[in-house]
Amino acid sequence: MSETAVVIAPHPDDETLGCGGALLKHAANGDQIHWVIMTTMTLDTGYSEEEIKQRQGVIEKVTQKYNFTSCEKLGLPTTQLDCLPMSDMTRDLRKVIDLIQPTVMYLPYPGDVHSDHRVSFNAATSVTKWFRFPSIKRILCYEVLSETDYAINPTQNHFQPTVFINVDDHWQQKVAIAECYRSELKDFPFPRSIEAMTALAKLRGSQAGCHYAEGFMLLKEIVT
Repeated sequence: MSETAVVIAPHPDDETLGCGGALLKHAANGDQIHWVIMTTMTLDTGYSEEEIKQRQGVIEKVTQKYNFTSCEKLGLPTTQLDCLPMSDMTRDLRKVIDLIQPTVMYLPYPGDVHSDHRVSFNAATSVTKWFRFPSIKRILCYEVLSETDYAINPTQNHFQPTVFINVDDHWQQKVAIAECYRSELKDFPFPRSIEAMTALAKLRGSQAGCHYAEGFMLLKEIVT
């Protein structure tokens, strides 16, 4: 039975770092995949017109490489989600989820260092109630290098994957897509590097009995 998967990405690149292999696996299985980008670069948040134009070009290129069924942009100012009314974000997300009717949701981890990740998670939880969004059967949190692994709050439970997805067949394609975000990547030992991505994927693979895997925390699953 085919699925409809949606990834909630606080920023472009979170979808690839966090669950790019899983999305490619969905696509290879004939599933629909949807990309919801919470934020955007703006002049008011310190980005130049050239940077904004380049980022839009990257988004279009990444959309084509995944062959996303849809790419929805909420257009909220990056780095400032914690300053916005939660009610506005949840309203916008509800409209998108109503259109997509996903069966699987991929969300950022609420313990991430970046406030945009935490707020995106909180906003997304409002669209997971079964009696309002009955299509949703599975909800997973993904991990993002330099955000999830840099959480140091001693009162916060740290990311412990409970689901591992074998992405051996899709790893090279994930790396190729990640390289579209060249401005966000740097040389190792910078955490957002191809080497660090590969090391994490191999670690998760060693925990799952394959060469490359992505790890997730299962938050909810409804089996009928």
